[in-house]
Amino acid sequence: MEKVTYEEENQPNIKRGPLMAVLISGAFVAILNQTLLGTALPKIAESLHINYAAAQWLQSIFMLVNGIMIPITAFLIERFTTRGLFLTAMGSFALGTLISSIAPTFEVLISGRILQAAGAGIMMPLMQTIMFLVYPVDKRGSAMGMFGLVIAFAPAIGPTLSGYLVEHFPWQSVFYVVLPIAVIDLIIAYFILKNVTERTFPKVDVPSIMLSTLGFGGLLYGFSIAGNPDTGFANQNVIISLIIGTITLVWFIIRQLKLKQPILEFRIFQYKVFTLTTAIGMIAFMSMIGGAVILPIMMQDMLGFTPLESGLMLLPGAILMGLMNPITGRLFDKFGARYLSIIGLLIVVITTFMFSNLTDDTTFLYLTVVNAARMFGIAMVMMPVTTAGLNELPRRLMPHGTAMNNTFRQMAGAIGTALLVSVMTTRAIPEQGVQGALHGVNVSFIVAGILAIAGWILSFFIQSGKPGEKQATS
Repeated sequence: MEKVTYEEENQPNIKRGPLMAVLISGAFVAILNQTLLGTALPKIAESLHINYAAAQWLQSIFMLVNGIMIPITAFLIERFTTRGLFLTAMGSFALGTLISSIAPTFEVLISGRILQAAGAGIMMPLMQTIMFLVYPVDKRGSAMGMFGLVIAFAPAIGPTLSGYLVEHFPWQSVFYVVLPIAVIDLIIAYFILKNVTERTFPKVDVPSIMLSTLGFGGLLYGFSIAGNPDTGFANQNVIISLIIGTITLVWFIIRQLKLKQPILEFRIFQYKVFTLTTAIGMIAFMSMIGGAVILPIMMQDMLGFTPLESGLMLLPGAILMGLMNPITGRLFDKFGARYLSIIGLLIVVITTFMFSNLTDDTTFLYLTVVNAARMFGIAMVMMPVTTAGLNELPRRLMPHGTAMNNTFRQMAGAIGTALLVSVMTTRAIPEQGVQGALHGVNVSFIVAGILAIAGWILSFFIQSGKPGEKQATS
């Protein structure tokens, strides 16, 4: 049995403050980059003389490449040094940003987005792995809380900032904003980043990488296009993509369980707390991302609000969630994840059902306040359950834990969006006009509420001990 001790986890020779600044800056720029582009798509389509459907591929290709890279990050972390991998990932992201900012054609812009996505896909699990290796168990909640602050803050300001930029400047300005931050972060990382991960030199298993790419890529693509209000699950491309993705993913998992050094270690689900908290985190993320997609569609297409107004409605909730993450991180370090997640998910359940009775008289203030309360509840769940699950893993499995956590969260976002948008469109009653369309929205939030109830019930099974009381074993 392998035990994780404080002495093994603590890294006294590493200056955590500057290290956190580098990691948080990297996370911020990667997430900000993604949220900036959405608002700029119409201007890009007009400038490059392409239709809006083609422009959407700038978002879809990023998500696909990102989703393909995340599962193999555990292998990369064990194969290369921390410093080399981070510099390569951030370098790829910065180069992709530069190419995107000067792209004369759509094809060049797509290539820039692929480089950005490859770098971002590696960075997020790598950053979490580094944090969990350099911070002792009793301080990981606070560290993840600061990380969560940035993860929430970047999407909060992204759409508003992007709207201002494309209104007053060329669309390339959304990349000009990101590029200096990426370059500065790359330079600072070169000087201060140290190697903290252990290299085990796993064998390159090409079939596993191919199966992972087809499996996760197929499912992400299928669910992402199913989440388009004009497509749905009955679409032929959706069905084919989901079938291919499911078959190859099952094949990938079976192969990993047979390999001595798997690309992605699925045996970590033998750790019950990790499995439980991963499931709860997926449910919370499905609820969060589904609401973030459904509410703007409803406001703009059914209630007549502008894109800016729908963005402003989401802003207080995103800011509140960001501010709450460091607080919930400290509370986690003192009390653990059980009570935080029970209270948080109860808030999510109540506020989600408060969105299931919307009418054409629903006010902007009501939407804003209820959404902010929802985000408050989700902030009490997301980072604490993630930290609690990863705390259960021994050091050698940390790269696999962070890669698995990020992969399943991305899958949850795609599934949640597809499920709720599909329910919204199929349950709408077109002959009843606006109220008929809102009926579909209300039913989608009932489904989200039922999911939240399932997560709330699961939260009672989280162990109540404080972080560090139970050491992870293998």
